[in-house]
Amino acid sequence: MAKKDIRALSLNELSAIFKEIGEPAFRAKQVFEWLWSKSETDFNQMSNLSKKLRDYLEENFTINAVQIHDLQVSEDRTIKCAMKLHDNYVVESVLIPHENRMTACISSQVGCSLTCKFCATGKLKRMRNLNADEIYDQVALIKKTAAEKYNAPLTNIVYMGMGEPLLNYNEVLESVEKITSPKGLGISPKRITVSTAGVAKMIVKLADDNVKFNLALSLHAANDVKRNYIMPINETNSLQNLADALIYFTEKTGNIPTLEYIVFKDFNDTLNDAQELVDFCKQVRGKVNIIEYNPIDGGEFQQTSGNRLRAFTDYLEAHGIICNVRRSRGKDIDAACGQLANKNKLAAQQLK
Repeated sequence: MAKKDIRALSLNELSAIFKEIGEPAFRAKQVFEWLWSKSETDFNQMSNLSKKLRDYLEENFTINAVQIHDLQVSEDRTIKCAMKLHDNYVVESVLIPHENRMTACISSQVGCSLTCKFCATGKLKRMRNLNADEIYDQVALIKKTAAEKYNAPLTNIVYMGMGEPLLNYNEVLESVEKITSPKGLGISPKRITVSTAGVAKMIVKLADDNVKFNLALSLHAANDVKRNYIMPINETNSLQNLADALIYFTEKTGNIPTLEYIVFKDFNDTLNDAQELVDFCKQVRGKVNIIEYNPIDGGEFQQTSGNRLRAFTDYLEAHGIICNVRRSRGKDIDAACGQLANKNKLAAQQLK
């Protein structure tokens, strides 16, 4: 018989199994702590368990651990990790070091189904969703990498890697629970941001589930015609539907969403585009992260000029919009926003 994935079990389910084999209830808590607080992936390293119990776990259960398959370090110290899954698929995760924080950018799907024109991941097939433990493992491994490479703690997590998090809703929320729980990694939900291309009904569900983490919308155009062109998901999730969902989200959770806006040369970088963004921001009370465009293979867009970028941001600020320009990190290793495409050989075989 196939072994059970032990990390798919709740603490209560694990306790019931241990009761059946005559182990005291506290053993289940010990194993749970090894799995989720200490991020242990080898039963034999669970040193406060008897050898008999470790052998039983080895014989009956598996830990489908994620492993770092390849690691690249950028000139700016950004680190991109190709993460190999138990079935040999590969996703990419990024450690982004800043002066006062360390951020993990993690993936939620193998590939993506949304086909956004400016994103390299959108050119890949969506092979499958990641399980909660696979998302958790990315954080644990990036946390370990930050400690080993930079002697620094992991401070922030963004679900902005490969895939659309809200199309893997249950596993993403379960991963957040494991990452934030005192019985897990204990990271504050206020340090976590989930970014979506815009699935209105799932934004409403986030609000109804009263999530505590931050929400970001990849907007990139505040005009339905333009957004339909670069993000086909907008055809079924119009800007008005998204605005209604974001307003509801803020009313229910008290959290104001961030709007992410990549500025493309001669596409969405005029003052008229800025005015449309101002109008959308005022409707949803959103703040804006302006993101530099990072070229991708076969892409049709280019980065706007410095002068037009300054004029754009000056216009936003003059109209009372909180606006931050996010400089790209890790461009030289294809680790910047929109560039995750799994160019290593193993991933390419799996995702084509």
